[in-house]
Amino acid sequence: MRARWVAALTAAAAVALTAITGSAWATDPVPLGSGYVTDDAQVLSAGEVDDAQARLESLSEATDAQLYVVFVDDFTNPADRQQWADAVAQENGLGPVQYLLAVATDGRQFYISADSSGPLSEQQLSDIEADVRPHLTDGDYAGAITAAADSMQSALGGAGAGGSGGGAALTWILVIAAVVVGVVLIVVLVRRRRKGAVAGGPGAPEVAQPSLEELERRGASLLVETDDALKTSAQELGFARAQFGDAATSEFEAALVTAKQSLDEAFTLQQQLDDATPDSEQDARAWNERIIALCEAANALLDEKAEAFDELRKLEQNAPEALARVQDERDKAAAALDEAAGRLQTLQTSYAPEALSTVADNPDQARQRLAFADEQLAAAQAAIGGGQGGQAAVGIRAAEEAVGQAELLETAIGKLASDLAEGERSATALVAELERDIAAASALPDPDGRIAAVIAATRQQLDTARTHLAGTAKRPLIALQSLEAANAQIDALVQGVRDADARAQRARQMAGQLILQAQAQVSTAEDYVTARRGAVGAEARTRLAEAGASLARAQALQAGDPEQAAQHAQRADQLAGLAIQLAQSDVGAFQGGGGMFGGGGQSGGGGMMGAVLGGIVLNSLLGGGGRSSGGLGGLGGGPGGMLGGGSGGGGFRPGSFGGGGTRGRRGGGRF
Repeated sequence: MRARWVAALTAAAAVALTAITGSAWATDPVPLGSGYVTDDAQVLSAGEVDDAQARLESLSEATDAQLYVVFVDDFTNPADRQQWADAVAQENGLGPVQYLLAVATDGRQFYISADSSGPLSEQQLSDIEADVRPHLTDGDYAGAITAAADSMQSALGGAGAGGSGGGAALTWILVIAAVVVGVVLIVVLVRRRRKGAVAGGPGAPEVAQPSLEELERRGASLLVETDDALKTSAQELGFARAQFGDAATSEFEAALVTAKQSLDEAFTLQQQLDDATPDSEQDARAWNERIIALCEAANALLDEKAEAFDELRKLEQNAPEALARVQDERDKAAAALDEAAGRLQTLQTSYAPEALSTVADNPDQARQRLAFADEQLAAAQAAIGGGQGGQAAVGIRAAEEAVGQAELLETAIGKLASDLAEGERSATALVAELERDIAAASALPDPDGRIAAVIAATRQQLDTARTHLAGTAKRPLIALQSLEAANAQIDALVQGVRDADARAQRARQMAGQLILQAQAQVSTAEDYVTARRGAVGAEARTRLAEAGASLARAQALQAGDPEQAAQHAQRADQLAGLAIQLAQSDVGAFQGGGGMFGGGGQSGGGGMMGAVLGGIVLNSLLGGGGRSSGGLGGLGGGPGGMLGGGSGGGGFRPGSFGGGGTRGRRGGGRF
């Protein structure tokens, strides 16, 4: 579904903005002029602009719908073509029957922004885009406008000159929609009455509302379920995109983006429920109900696309080629594992154990994932030899995700090494700056001794930080945190002796340091949770989701309001740290609690424990049921059934694209 004009630009767009270089040709969303054509890229002659204006006026007269066209060099702020076009439409107040064709001539992207309640269907919009694309590819921008107007008029049934066919068609569409809505409402009411009559007989009282505790349990369960579904869906979509291309997976990408927005809102509400501010029972009930509704909507949207996705991913049609590809990826991951383990050993000679706690077991975890992948690849090879393409596809899919997690676990070590090194550099620079601050503060009048006390405290922090930055047990990120706290305190004293420009520069520098720290913490937490999501619960995921949102706000505010950016970065760092603690606690309880594969963190079934911890087989082992494909079901009758033994019955099924239950269309593109 296309987003409505009023869809808010997400925090993710703000994050993307910070990564965009300031190219001279990049263009923010633009205001529309008095006509239908805005040519900021200057690709049309004056005569072509006049002809296009006349054609679009004719379209409006014939159909009662309007088409606006914008040419720019490239899209930025946001860079996503859909978000950019929707932002222009929103900021210019376009209505349901007003459409916008946005074209980035240098970026070679385009998109038709449309209100979902408008008269054109998704298929009609796709057809219009298909008519426009060849002209854009050839650089015939005037021809693209004409093609869009002709295709749009044909779709709306408009008359050639001043006819009212478009208005009449729109009227009939609205009438039919009203009738359909009325019928649906009647059916829903009848079913509800029948259900009440069956449950309690004639005159049965209304069903009691669930308690607040029940809503909280349901909401927490759905947050975990939906977060797992999104992570699995995102991984599956990445695999499919690499195999089939963007065009074949665009509708699944759109569904995933919309579902992610719903889950982000749900996590934000859960964070409000979990914070220190007391909530009324009415607010708590309303927010929990909203969390449940958002998660159910996200799952339903993914489930709606799951069947089509499964059809796309029928690996049995090319199982031998897919098996060879995943085996090659497995071999590369295995080769990189020794290097990653060696790098971790090197880090352990320089940094304290707590500084490496989030990656300390990554090599062992990666080995478990690769062992599991080996089992699945061997089973898939046997299935191919036996002509069982469906079972081979399941094994290949599971091995694919296991290899992907092994790669993530390996690269996380390198990422943390870079973060620690950058933390050392930043902390060393901050030590030098604090020495200058101490010198500046020492020159200030100090009638009450307050400045002397702050200087003494700062020197103590410096001594502690130097201890954390020296020897073979360094803790650079902890040192950086303590130095930032000391710096904030002494800055309050010396800010009066700095001019406005120097203070602004200092604020930006401090915000950048805090954002760096928060980025490292959030990235570490995300890697840890993703690779161990089978054991991590809702509370840790909620803290991590809110940490990511706070980091996005900090990055968006860094240039314009560094003080606010610093506050958001500090909050992101704190929440990510808490998420790590909660996730580690969940993993510790999971590994130490025994269960079907044995306790103590030991791997059972040649890597199966790692696959469970990684969430690869979570739905199959714990959820059961769900969609069935090719005769594959849940656990089966024992270990053989769990790993895909037998023919048709029982059979291990890893997660796939879709929501937790069965488990907008992105138009436009490049030209």
